[in-house]
Amino acid sequence: MVGYPESLTDPSYQGQILTVTTPMVGNYGVPDRKAVDELGLPAYFESSRIHATGLIVQDYSHHYSHWKAASSLGDWLKEEGIPGLSDIDTRMLTKKIREKGAMLARIEVDLDAPVPDFGKMVDPNARHLVNEVSTKEVKVYGKGNPTKVIAVDGGMKFNIIRQLCKRGVELTVVPWDYPFASEMHKYDGLFLSNGPGDPVMCDVTIKELEKVISVPDSEVKPIFGICLGNQLMGIAAGGIAKKLPFGNRGQNQPVLNHQTGECYITPQNHGFHIDCATLKPGWKTLFTNANDGSNEGIAHETRPYFTAQFHPEASSGPTDTEFMFDTFLEACKKPMDKIRFPVRKPAPPRSNAKKVLLLGSGGTSIGQAGEFDYSGGQAIKALKEEGLEVVLMNPNIASVQTNTDDKSASKADHVFFLPVTPEFVEEVIKKEKPDGVIISMGGQTALNCAVQM
Repeated sequence: MVGYPESLTDPSYQGQILTVTTPMVGNYGVPDRKAVDELGLPAYFESSRIHATGLIVQDYSHHYSHWKAASSLGDWLKEEGIPGLSDIDTRMLTKKIREKGAMLARIEVDLDAPVPDFGKMVDPNARHLVNEVSTKEVKVYGKGNPTKVIAVDGGMKFNIIRQLCKRGVELTVVPWDYPFASEMHKYDGLFLSNGPGDPVMCDVTIKELEKVISVPDSEVKPIFGICLGNQLMGIAAGGIAKKLPFGNRGQNQPVLNHQTGECYITPQNHGFHIDCATLKPGWKTLFTNANDGSNEGIAHETRPYFTAQFHPEASSGPTDTEFMFDTFLEACKKPMDKIRFPVRKPAPPRSNAKKVLLLGSGGTSIGQAGEFDYSGGQAIKALKEEGLEVVLMNPNIASVQTNTDDKSASKADHVFFLPVTPEFVEEVIKKEKPDGVIISMGGQTALNCAVQM
């Protein structure tokens, strides 16, 4: 439902048709394309244009509503000459991709056209996609900031620039084939950006990297790479880039940190990964994808070189790993110190509650407030798995969560078909004496009731 302005303008999608599995797309329109931030960059986008070659959705929302919206998604696609298809079963399409792997595709408008010869279709990965999206000239952002970083642009998202500059970086962005190794003495660190396509094609960048990571200890400068940057660093360090069957994409990929033992939920968009079996001595795996076991980042054992295959800058997606920019800049200040990641605070102690009251969404017609019915049902299931006794208040007898079928995993222990109002809630509390009340699963009805109480 959210994230399509950022995803469509992500240079890593260059040459790809983007399929969105969220059922409804376009509901909040598209922000103003002319609005810029303090760096002069488009305020709400990840580049200055759409990079995906097409968009496929299930349900397109013709009516949009958001205070930032300047137009509909459809109008934006028309502006940029990008085809969009709706009323497509994107879940079925995604299932096919999962079973068959990433595949070539084309959008055919003429329903009577002959079946295309897919053997003659041009594979985007055969093109030098990085050369298509990389800057053609040297650019400087955050001029005058104290920390000087040179960034190799393989298709860099604008939010990376924002994240670095707001942390006090003067960022010099250079083309992918720029001879940066000879200029490292001018900078406090090196950043390697995300980007599309096969990393092996960036041979010039890899050769420059090999020079940088081979300097004497006295000349070491911290290096941080994201996405394509991880792959380029991996190749320079002796690893092998391999094509994944269908890639890792989306906003909820779990990644394990081998240094801290923590797991992060990360946004990702890549079709290649690094086989670490051939890494040179001194290098180690830093991150691993918890789903498929593929590499998600490497690090040097003694030098401040580290990478992430995922996207710490998010936009769109969770910001759990934004701290990696702070880790990199700390290394720029103290390049001889060992790279360390912050350890999150321990989880709060588990509640001793034995019995809880869950407030439902109140009286609604069949088909309405389905999201609250689903979330409430899942909450009941989760609470019972934890061994809690669940009391449910919901006057809607047509909901799933009020189902009294003993076979239902989301069946509450006690169900009160009463209005969700302070008066009735207080009566149920007096009768059942729960240890706590859960209000976040009942939408506005439950929240308003809690405020009144």
